[in-house]
Amino acid sequence: MKILVAEKIASAGIRLLEEAGNSVDVKLGLSPEELVDCIPYYEALIVRSATKATREVIEAGTRLKIIGRAGVGVDNVDVVAATERGVIVCNAPTSNVVSAAEQTMALLLAGARRTPQANASMQNAQWDRAAFTGNELYQKTLAIFGLGRIGGLVADRARSFEMKLIGYDPYCSPERAANLGVTLFDDIDDILPQADFITVHLPKTKETIGMFGAEQYARMKDGVYLVNTARGGIYDLEAMVPFLKNGKIAGAAVDVFATEPCTDSPIHGLPTVILTPHLGASTVEAQARAGVQIAEYVLLGLQNKMVPTAVNVDLVPEVVMSAVAPYIEGCETLGVMLAQLSREAISNVELKVLGELANYDVGLLGTAALRGIFSQNSDDPVNLVNANYIAEQRGVTISIIKDPRRYEYASKVSLSTQQGSQRIEIGCTASGPDGVTRIVSVFDYKLDLIPKKYILVLKYEDTPGKLGRIGTVLGNANINISTMEIGMLDEATGEAVVLMNVDDPVPNDVFRELCNVVGVTDGWFVEL
Repeated sequence: MKILVAEKIASAGIRLLEEAGNSVDVKLGLSPEELVDCIPYYEALIVRSATKATREVIEAGTRLKIIGRAGVGVDNVDVVAATERGVIVCNAPTSNVVSAAEQTMALLLAGARRTPQANASMQNAQWDRAAFTGNELYQKTLAIFGLGRIGGLVADRARSFEMKLIGYDPYCSPERAANLGVTLFDDIDDILPQADFITVHLPKTKETIGMFGAEQYARMKDGVYLVNTARGGIYDLEAMVPFLKNGKIAGAAVDVFATEPCTDSPIHGLPTVILTPHLGASTVEAQARAGVQIAEYVLLGLQNKMVPTAVNVDLVPEVVMSAVAPYIEGCETLGVMLAQLSREAISNVELKVLGELANYDVGLLGTAALRGIFSQNSDDPVNLVNANYIAEQRGVTISIIKDPRRYEYASKVSLSTQQGSQRIEIGCTASGPDGVTRIVSVFDYKLDLIPKKYILVLKYEDTPGKLGRIGTVLGNANINISTMEIGMLDEATGEAVVLMNVDDPVPNDVFRELCNVVGVTDGWFVEL
């Protein structure tokens, strides 16, 4: 496939993409108009922070399957537009965590010891030790807002300076906070008066933008130092100015800005401020990791596999993924078959999960089933990213029923829909180390068939000679039956269901002849 790399990434990442057999074009510095013009030719787009993957770009990218951001955030990608189009958006969130944590510590130390200001003084041929008396980190209180990967690494490093650690993160468990040596608070107002240093490691959301303004600065301890290597806008810089000038805030070190590049801001030029041009991820090691990681994830997306860092697909814990992964393909197959067995529009779907699999979160299997259903009646690409969105738009509901008891199989999933008085059902299990899909029920008739590309499904009254007639009709049409399974008889009606894999499509005239000669009461030709 064709991959467009719009910003510089590590050469190791480029090699990884090319060694997988893809064509990679590196085009740096594209204007928005140039990106829109060339994106229709590519299945994947890789960016960093400067290139904007806007709705216009995404809608022009009719072949796009995945957009990879070689870094942590995805602020420069229109995730909503990508989701609507079924384009995976992923990032490399762990590539720069060490670099960002080290940058935080560098700024904490530089702010406390006024190192950049002292350097500037020396470069101007001055020697003024008294002007740059600083503060130790030792036994000072550091407040960490956000205890995710980077915040946790900052806590680890701050402990080595014997700092007292307090923190705020509504999503951090008490156990994790305890392991990090952080005393957790539920209310930021309780933290602010205690902290000698404050560092933020929060995502950019409606709740966090402007989280610290004049009201919060006024509650802070006199002489506090502030650091931001996370996202621009968390500190209100304009509101910070008077507090920096009167010394309430002893210093601020800012690496990120609401709009970048930023060469002017309310705190530019203030003597107690340290400004750096978004250097959190700017290490040789982080750039190499980001390039390789995003290449790995883009390859997964192009292979229609789950991408661990996809931001527009619900992330699935590893233990859950290992359990449900063998059934993803099976549920998609069930969806394809259900759509072709249904003679009316599907408005309701029931996914039933039986056995050991029912002990896990199986929401991803419902998404896979919807993907299979909509792949039969949508001109737009349908995948695990946008299947639920399409269902919502079309008014299709899916319910999931779980029963952990074991029946015929260790685990089984079935998909069904009710259309008038008829219930259409099909079920499968996964077998062997490779999780091979086996169809084990159709219309609640029990059987066992590994599905191939072309499948005949026939319901008929079971009497001697019927299978022979089926074979004769197909043989006369030069259509080979590769495998076949007969469902258990319905004792009340004497009706049977047969599933058979055939090597070629069954033309309409041959299908009609089957129905007439065999006495088929209902039948379908399914193509996977």
